[in-house]
Amino acid sequence: MTNIKPSLYDFTLKELSQKVKPSFRAKQIYGWLYHQYAQNFEEMKNIPKNLKEELSQTYVINPMKIIRKEESSDGTIKYLFELQDGKTVEAVWLKMKDDIYEDGKLIQEAKYTICVSTQVGCKVGCTFCLTAKGGFTRDLTAGEIIAQVVNLKRDNNHKHNRKINIVYMGMGEPLDNLDNLAKAIEIFKEEEGLAISGKRQTVSTSGLSNKIDALGKMDLGVHIAISLHAVDDELRTELIPMNKAHNINSIIEAVKRFPIDTRKRVMFEYLVIKDKNDDLESAKKLVKLLSGIKAKVNLIYFNPYPGTPYKRPSYEDMHNFQEYLIKHGLLSTIRDSKGIDISAACGQLKEKTEKEL
Repeated sequence: MTNIKPSLYDFTLKELSQKVKPSFRAKQIYGWLYHQYAQNFEEMKNIPKNLKEELSQTYVINPMKIIRKEESSDGTIKYLFELQDGKTVEAVWLKMKDDIYEDGKLIQEAKYTICVSTQVGCKVGCTFCLTAKGGFTRDLTAGEIIAQVVNLKRDNNHKHNRKINIVYMGMGEPLDNLDNLAKAIEIFKEEEGLAISGKRQTVSTSGLSNKIDALGKMDLGVHIAISLHAVDDELRTELIPMNKAHNINSIIEAVKRFPIDTRKRVMFEYLVIKDKNDDLESAKKLVKLLSGIKAKVNLIYFNPYPGTPYKRPSYEDMHNFQEYLIKHGLLSTIRDSKGIDISAACGQLKEKTEKEL
């Protein structure tokens, strides 16, 4: 097995300053990691040779490598990474808005979001999720979470100081890996690094109510998105078996306690599945359920994959559902299906690659 070493991405600037002396070298190294996207110690031109040799004996810079990627016609790029222990995870580069030109001049650059994984596999076991089929292997380290973003920014020539949004929505349940997640959030926020503020980071959870409370108490300034997907416990338990331990009511109460920027809304993700939760009676119950919460509902078309029993809803039913919510005072959007022509469902590129080996 490969000799597994910790990554320099695992450390905050303060921690690195305690390991590297004199401490100003840590700031220089941070610049190479996050501003120059250095991939090896030799690239760090202003770092003494003996320090680089010392660091290379104990640490790696990049704890993963890109082994496959697929690009959609809409600009979405799905990446498959291999970790030091041979395990694989996915991340996605999402183009949210195009460049805007006026009189031939670029007045606003395109906007991007990176969807990252937090675990190899997942414990939650959602019946609609391809990742769940492989079970749970292990948590990702903070450095492995960080590395996904650095790799994607480098691969897309995205300068360190260009704005980017991060969603913890890939493989795994982020709150099941809370300590490493929280550390990654803090490292992303480092002014000497990528300087990605908490308001540009969104943690998506299937609803671990006790850990929603724990994340809230950390006061990291991040947004939270709840993968709700159902309006009654019976259907939600079918879709998300973990609902037996963290039912809808416990999640709603935890959300009400979560520290929210008063200018922002709590995002509720609602995966719309044909003949399961796409009817107007469900829309009516959803309006009642979220009453009293400054909420926004993101309706998501179910993305079919080989072997799933679930089906994509019709365009008409999707829009009728949205119109009902809006008419009854609940802000709602329909998420554009990104990467529909590639391995778009989370875990699909990983499974495809494994079958081909």
